[in-house]
Amino acid sequence: MRKTVLLLGISALLSSAYSQAHNLQLNATLPAVTVADKGELIVKNQEISAKPWQSTQLKGKVRVLQHIAGRSSVKEKNYPLMEAIKAQHFNGAQYQTTNIINADDAIFGTGPFVRSSAEKAKKENAHSQIVLDNQSAVKNAWKLKEKESLIVVLDKEAKVKFVHEGKLSSAQINEILALVKNLL
Repeated sequence: MRKTVLLLGISALLSSAYSQAHNLQLNATLPAVTVADKGELIVKNQEISAKPWQSTQLKGKVRVLQHIAGRSSVKEKNYPLMEAIKAQHFNGAQYQTTNIINADDAIFGTGPFVRSSAEKAKKENAHSQIVLDNQSAVKNAWKLKEKESLIVVLDKEAKVKFVHEGKLSSAQINEILALVKNLL
């Protein structure tokens, strides 16, 4: 009886761990999702607006896609990768960084700060794609962890070539940079 209870407990623990894992697969396209509440930030005449964004729009360029919870501690996790990408000066005709910020996964009361930070980042990095997700549409569609960061490398056909949730190691950052260079 104890063995059965123990096995059931282990089984439940493992199944809950697997159910929390993302559903992104190597060499496949991302599960389709639309961000209708806010969406992609656009700068025109120094004014910020937003338009609905769809993951199906990611074809055509090699991309590093970063999905982050709207928390500064999460943003900082993979800041070294973002700085390393900037230092590479990749050709904007062939490469684009896509940042999806989950404003719904922000600390209570910080939503306006998350939005203003995203808008400031868009003005400073007009060539980057910034998507503000107010309703966790992407997190839910891709089954991502709360309060976490996701990094995905996509080829020009929007197929996943690298995926990792959490903080990257130095070796992983180097792997991503090499992969992007090979895909270009």
